[in-house]
Amino acid sequence: MANLKELRNRITSVSSTMQITSAMKMVSAAKLSKAQDAITRMRPYAEKLTELLQNLSASLDGEAQSPYTVVRPVSKVLIVPISSNRGLAGAFNTNIVKRSKLVSKQFDDAATIDLLTIGKKADDVLKKDFNVIHNNNEVFDHLEYDNVKEIAEYLMKVYAEGQYDKIILVYNSFKNAATQIIKEEQFLPLETEVGETKVSPNATEYIYEPNKVDIIKELIPKSLKIQLFKAIRDSVASEHGARMTAMHKATDNATELRDDLKLSYNKARQASITNEILEIVAGAEALSA
Repeated sequence: MANLKELRNRITSVSSTMQITSAMKMVSAAKLSKAQDAITRMRPYAEKLTELLQNLSASLDGEAQSPYTVVRPVSKVLIVPISSNRGLAGAFNTNIVKRSKLVSKQFDDAATIDLLTIGKKADDVLKKDFNVIHNNNEVFDHLEYDNVKEIAEYLMKVYAEGQYDKIILVYNSFKNAATQIIKEEQFLPLETEVGETKVSPNATEYIYEPNKVDIIKELIPKSLKIQLFKAIRDSVASEHGARMTAMHKATDNATELRDDLKLSYNKARQASITNEILEIVAGAEALSA
């Protein structure tokens, strides 16, 4: 059994760790509230924009040609893993790394796989096995639409120029503080269901000005930018939820460990006192003999 000084030091160390994890949990909870509000407000807009785009494309019968809807034989693939710049978030970043590797294995060995990373943690691991053409870790310093728009425009540019035949996003989708769903989402080519009119009887009737073709050509780039922005916001909310959950579990574990150490300390202290009493009694008996 460890001596009393060692146990006191361990109790102090665990208590300090517990205070840190508890503080990090509260900070993440505050950030989660803000991030959750942001993604909750944004999702209806993004979903409605996608619905409108599909409604338009389904009624055009191939009239509108966009460089972002062109489907080519897949020989060059760009994967965009969205992780975080900081750790201590449980399996949040590890899951992104694992899923990115699984996505790369879905393609033929002859296909060239490149990565464009968003977030330092995935970049640090994946650049050892893949060619990372660019990383955008700084986007989390000021998470604004204009900053994300630049990344989306770059992705649209390399696809339109034929540098890549498919671009896939890999990110954590926020469900609640304890649950994040890993998603792999095709960013380009855009799936617009052209020529497949699947309009329900209760579908909204729209009046288009100036015409459907011009609107859809304007709408596709906007939809792509919103899609990437939503994915990054989803990832940020998931990160704070994962970190809050991880720090909550770490605080509980530290509390349990501290209680066990205190129990061991009290037992060791009691045994030490008992031994001292026995030595005193034995000494007194020896003197009286």
